[in-house]
Amino acid sequence: MFQNKYSASIHKSNKISQNFAPLFFRIASEDDLFYLDRLIQSHPEICIIDEIKSQLRDLVKLRNPSKKLNEDEINSLILSHINETNIDEYGVWVYYPWCNKLVHLLDEGEFVEVRTNRNKNKITAEEQSQLATKIVGVIGLSVGQSVSVTMAMERCFGELRIADFDTLDLTNCNRIRTPVSNLGLPKAVIVAREISEIDPFLTVKCYLDGITPENIDDFMTKDGKLDVLVEECDSVEIKIVSRFKAKEHRIPVVMEMSDRCMIDVERYDLEPDLKMFQGNIEHLDLINIKDLNPQQKMAYMYPMVSGDNVSMRLKASVGEMGKTLSAWPQLASAVILGGGASADVVRRILLDHTRISGRFYFDIEQTIGK
Repeated sequence: MFQNKYSASIHKSNKISQNFAPLFFRIASEDDLFYLDRLIQSHPEICIIDEIKSQLRDLVKLRNPSKKLNEDEINSLILSHINETNIDEYGVWVYYPWCNKLVHLLDEGEFVEVRTNRNKNKITAEEQSQLATKIVGVIGLSVGQSVSVTMAMERCFGELRIADFDTLDLTNCNRIRTPVSNLGLPKAVIVAREISEIDPFLTVKCYLDGITPENIDDFMTKDGKLDVLVEECDSVEIKIVSRFKAKEHRIPVVMEMSDRCMIDVERYDLEPDLKMFQGNIEHLDLINIKDLNPQQKMAYMYPMVSGDNVSMRLKASVGEMGKTLSAWPQLASAVILGGGASADVVRRILLDHTRISGRFYFDIEQTIGK
């Protein structure tokens, strides 16, 4: 069928049926028109969303910010802009197979111009172009989902690599914004789909086996080295291994723990000899950690997150793990807050607006007290 220029990549040893790559049809091309007609005929229940006129209205208005245009002037500018092109053929038709929706959009350049217009000048046009060249990796897709989607909304990358081996469980839905119809789907597929529905022109690569010894170098460096790694996984071993690799490749690392909005920034790009986790685990054996049982690994996790500085409720919960609690507690409000704060830090690292390493807290409960 139609060869999709912007199709996302699947990195997995075995095939899966879930698709997260939209299809693009530019119907001024006879081939694309043929395949789009065939698609619509074979899916009579398809949902077609054609708001190209409203997008063109936005485009001509933002290109004339000093003028208060009336309806006739807007229509005249639109006709002049499309230059006798049939409006049905203008831009690109994007098909999302998983929800059977066909959406008529401005093509990439104009789409990006309109979608990022309200970023200005908190993000300048020059900075937006710079960010479009950046590659960001995210390991773990709870807090990582919030970080990934926020960065996509701000268009803070050109390519995103996301890694998580897990599928969505009902217990995840207390903190991951997603419909229950996604239960059982790989978390990486869910995030990739959400991003492509926000911006189909962004490149997303999914590592559906999570991070493994076999793929970690690919994740970090294949087809371009990561500019920033966001590490949000649950595995103590992967937390440590990913930092060894980040040190090796001089990639900065950002981590947020969804408690007191604690953010770790480790600038291995500037300080390759920087101690991991602010030096809190340097007294521990980092080589044989894979041989430890879960109880022994908890001895690593506590200093990793400065356990004495966690919130009182989390501190009380740690002692209940494996007794009255089955997993580390997290709240949606903390995950969303951390995702936004982390995305802000990542953007400023990518634009060289900050060069600092350290551990930082943005504790709402402490700031807005009793």
